[in-house]
Amino acid sequence: MIMPELLFFAVCCIVLALCLLFRLIKGPSVVDRAVTADSIDILSDMALILFAMYSGRSVFLDIAFITAILGFVGSTIVARYLEGRL
Repeated sequence: MIMPELLFFAVCCIVLALCLLFRLIKGPSVVDRAVTADSIDILSDMALILFAMYSGRSVFLDIAFITAILGFVGSTIVARYLEGRL
């Protein structure tokens, strides 16, 4: 049965995202913080997708899709700001 493995990997993604919070807070530069925030967004999206597969509810896929779009837009805005074109 594959269901317990999905939950295990979802929890692993969340634990890794929580570990990245340290780098987000202590990051030596703004660029490191931006990359870390994008990584946290990707890991939380993966955890939501795995949990949606585990629970069989599609509402989590909708939430993961929306947060992925917002994460992409946010990282694009931060990159343009750091480049000086915003």
